[in-house]
Amino acid sequence: MADPENAKEATTLRYAFGNVLSFFILLLIGVLAFWIRLFSVIKYESVIHEFDPYFNYRVTQFLTKNGIYDFWNWFDDRTWYPLGRVIGGTVYPGLTLTAGTIWWILNSLNIPLSVETVCVFTAPIFSAFASWATYLLTKEVKGAGAGLTAAALLAMVPSYISRSVAGSYDNEAVAIFALIFTFYLYIKTLNTGSLFYATLNALAYFYMVCSWGGYTFIINLIPMHVLLCIVTGRYSSRLYIAYAPLVVLGTLLAALVPVVGFNAVMTSEHFASFLVFIIIHVVAFVYYIKGILSPKMFKVAVTLVVSVGLVVCCAVMAILIALVASSPTKGWSGRSLSLLDPTYASKYIPIIASVSEHQPPTWPSYFMDINVLAFLVPAGIIACFLPLSDASSFVVLYIVTSVYFSGVMVRLMLVLAPAACVMSGIALSESFSVFTRSIKFQLHGLSGSSQVDSGDASSSTVVAQNDAGKAEKTEDTAKERPSKKSKKKEKGIVDKPSLKAKIERRLLVLPFEASIFAILLLVLLGAFYVVHCVWAAAEAYSAPSIVLTSYSHDGGLHVFDDFREAYAWLSHNTEVDDKVASWWDYGYQTTAMANRTVIVDNNTWNNTHIATVGTAMSSPEKAAWEIFNSLDVKYVLVVFGGLVGYPSDDINKFLWMVRIGGGVFPHIKEPDYLRDGQYRIDSQATPTMLNCLMYKLSYYRFVETDGRGFDRVRQTEIGKKNFKLTHFEEVFTTHHWMVRIYKLKPPRNRIRGKTKKPRSKTSSTTRTKRSAATKRNPWH
Repeated sequence: MADPENAKEATTLRYAFGNVLSFFILLLIGVLAFWIRLFSVIKYESVIHEFDPYFNYRVTQFLTKNGIYDFWNWFDDRTWYPLGRVIGGTVYPGLTLTAGTIWWILNSLNIPLSVETVCVFTAPIFSAFASWATYLLTKEVKGAGAGLTAAALLAMVPSYISRSVAGSYDNEAVAIFALIFTFYLYIKTLNTGSLFYATLNALAYFYMVCSWGGYTFIINLIPMHVLLCIVTGRYSSRLYIAYAPLVVLGTLLAALVPVVGFNAVMTSEHFASFLVFIIIHVVAFVYYIKGILSPKMFKVAVTLVVSVGLVVCCAVMAILIALVASSPTKGWSGRSLSLLDPTYASKYIPIIASVSEHQPPTWPSYFMDINVLAFLVPAGIIACFLPLSDASSFVVLYIVTSVYFSGVMVRLMLVLAPAACVMSGIALSESFSVFTRSIKFQLHGLSGSSQVDSGDASSSTVVAQNDAGKAEKTEDTAKERPSKKSKKKEKGIVDKPSLKAKIERRLLVLPFEASIFAILLLVLLGAFYVVHCVWAAAEAYSAPSIVLTSYSHDGGLHVFDDFREAYAWLSHNTEVDDKVASWWDYGYQTTAMANRTVIVDNNTWNNTHIATVGTAMSSPEKAAWEIFNSLDVKYVLVVFGGLVGYPSDDINKFLWMVRIGGGVFPHIKEPDYLRDGQYRIDSQATPTMLNCLMYKLSYYRFVETDGRGFDRVRQTEIGKKNFKLTHFEEVFTTHHWMVRIYKLKPPRNRIRGKTKKPRSKTSSTTRTKRSAATKRNPWH
């Protein structure tokens, strides 16, 4: 009895040591996920990145200063002038509430961090949480080894780093964690059938709804998996517990978010979950009556239940069709239709197509964002079918759908990254298991085990002899003990799978040299992945868009801080209630950094308002002045990169202004700005292009920089060089000419000289008429 007890103690000790080791590895993975995202702070400074994060930062400032009740009722009159915007009802509050809660907790503990510092480091913190959630998800699918590998891969994957570096204070910073954690709780409930985990799953889904509009991916992917399980005959009570509470509680909680509201039950993105909800109840009822009725009665009952179920489904579908029939998009949002039909946005909603992150990705972007994981994903899919379970079928469905959506929008590479990491973690874990088992087997063989050697020489003979011996033994036992025939059959059924499993494991043993070479190859592949991820974090994704840098030929570093220079000028040299017009890309930054009222911003909720600004930029100077003056605009801001070679300037975006403006105002036509179908700004450009406001504001006095007006972005000389502005005046241009600010001239300065003559003519005409009338007056 001592040997089994010692073996049990050794197993327990090994299990405890494995848990402790896994804990410390996860801790190191979390530290890695946090620190690899701090290159932007180390190389530059602690600053908010991009455009949308500035709005989130401004909202978080308001929340921490005024409280949550004022936040829900906040009407922002500094955006979308003269319309304004109700912030509490049009924003996903998850990120803001999360950062505000962290700030409040730290200040309660007497850790006086500023709101900006908390916002800068929120994304790296939740990257660590996302890595741990990936471990839990993958562990439920294929074990702890695969989970640790997947967590390490996600901590460094460039696609996720691009949206979670320090300073990237956007919704995706917390939404990816919520996405992965919701999937983990769903699979956990699916594996355990626990109502406790089902409730936590609904709460995690609620947090996802609060954080990002991408929650519709969850509420469609999970019903797809449930329907797949039902169709393939894998229905169980655990599946019902995992899905039904999620739909009921999740929908009720989602409706509490003001920006979602009744959209949780009124839009087409959610209808799939309700249809599957009805189907799973019909299936559950069929399984229930099958257990309590006789086969004959069961057939009758199934016919009745299926008939009633079909009637209910048809009725629900008729109601849904009636609800969405009045909508031209049939209840789908523009972004959802763009995912289902990649050509929809370019045809009907150019404002969506104009966003760079809504464009389809190129093949090199896959290698850039997920690197070697693209080659490991197929192996992970194969491993999920060995054997196929409910959990592994879910992650297979996840990777398939995310690959499709990432191929439509480059932004959704972010959704693909966790799925690719899970699949690659499974592939690497299974591969290392096969290779290390092969090495152990070969080492045991080399140590002198003759039985193993003989097994290597004639494994098929041994298996055949074992099967024959077991068959003879079974026959003898059956003759001696006929009363235990059923028990022997059951034992044979149990023994055969174990024998089959041993044979399969034996067949997966590879030669010693091949195993060593394969492990070295995987280590080399992992090293290449680490180097690429560190480079991407340090160089490709660490630079904030508001502070640009470049290197000269001699290695010198040049910093372009023109954006903050321009916003500081607006803040210190304009009145508080002045209105600033620019393209919508710069609305959030202007409001947050300059504290000035803008006409449009990055929310893009009103296409007509944006089209008005695009029409003004596309119109001649006089017509543009009239449009801006009607909007009470005092300053116009344009971004120009022709001097320093900055490609994301307004001239490169100008055709989108024409398209969006022309979609609402038909007199703006894109062919008028093209020469033989080509977009040009040189001497061959069309007169409409050379006389539009955007061209004049961008290239005004540009010829003075080098004497010939050479545009470094377009690599050509401009067509119209020496011209003057009659309705606008230049008030500020940044050091590198990247941001130019113009002021509208007042009406009296523009028409003072022209109004005298009409007035004199009018007065003389009036006098003449009066004199004529006086002469013709018969009473005098």
